[in-house]
Amino acid sequence: MTAPALPGTHALPGRALAAAGVTVLAWASAFVAIRGVGHGFGPGPLTLGRLLIGTVALGGLLLVRGRWVAPTQREWLLLVLCGLSWFAVYNLALNAAERRIDAGTAAMLVNVGPVLIALLAGALLGEGFPRPLLTGAAVAFAGAVVIGVATTTDAHADGLGVVLSLLAAATYAVGVLSQKPLLARLPALQVTWIACAVASVACLPAAPSLVHDLGSASAGQTAGLAYLGLVPTTLAFTTWAYALARVPAGRLAVTTYLVPPVTVLLAWPLLGEVPPALALLGGALALAGVSITRRR
Repeated sequence: MTAPALPGTHALPGRALAAAGVTVLAWASAFVAIRGVGHGFGPGPLTLGRLLIGTVALGGLLLVRGRWVAPTQREWLLLVLCGLSWFAVYNLALNAAERRIDAGTAAMLVNVGPVLIALLAGALLGEGFPRPLLTGAAVAFAGAVVIGVATTTDAHADGLGVVLSLLAAATYAVGVLSQKPLLARLPALQVTWIACAVASVACLPAAPSLVHDLGSASAGQTAGLAYLGLVPTTLAFTTWAYALARVPAGRLAVTTYLVPPVTVLLAWPLLGEVPPALALLGGALALAGVSITRRR
């Protein structure tokens, strides 16, 4: 499952950097959009609606611009794992979490994902456990604990939101590690579409609830659902896969450090939300831990 590291410096190639930038902005906006429309759609219907829109849009792009490479049996298994973990369980957990905690706090908790990626890569891909990785992991999880303490003492949040956000971080890590080897041979657009379609099928039991919620949701909430399907799903996952095919997973994961602060900056004017001061301190601690894990 390993992929060769790119030669040269630690800087991302220009186009890959631009793609990663689009992904960061889109994913940061997703935390805000989920929080904004979450009261009109339940976690399951919101996940299914977003995935169905993404599957249709990605399928159209694949028909017009893509090429198809027949996956092997092993690649199909990885595609299913990626779809179920990152596209299905991740979205379900995050949607449920943001009904309980603010968008910025959820983003800070999910951002321990790069630490989990590094730890899983050490265990599953033979990359080892260097001292910076173990130190950074301890610091990052200490930050997550601080966020959890701040959140559970907030009258408007609860601990289950913290647990669900950490579940989203774990499934994000599994998704990245299962996606990376696929991109060595399969086109990025094809990988993204198959994973999204797999997740859509898995979430079909929520279809009746989606129909019900669409009937009662406001125009703004329905527009937010469409935005989630077209931008943070269709566009952002495509640009992420494009960058991941050209950059080592660990190096690219560093760009997601920007998601929490961008989310906080967007949520402040759009939702009137600012995480508790102690949660911001925990978020800074978690980001510091993540950065330590990337040191050589």
